[in-house]
Amino acid sequence: MRNEIAIFRKKKDLTQQQLAEIVGVSVGHICKIENGQKNASLYLLLDIADALDTTVGELIPGIF
Repeated sequence: MRNEIAIFRKKKDLTQQQLAEIVGVSVGHICKIENGQKNASLYLLLDIADALDTTVGELIPGIF
């Protein structure tokens, strides 16, 4: 999941700070998710997927 979020975020030309502001969490939280140090809740994943114009399934390949 962590690499996919970073990939989709960069495709949207967003910084971690910008994504964090959009979904309402700290930049440190986004950084930890992307680095695999923290797991995102389902609700946060839904918000991230929406912000990145994708689906949770795209962010977590093989889960669905």
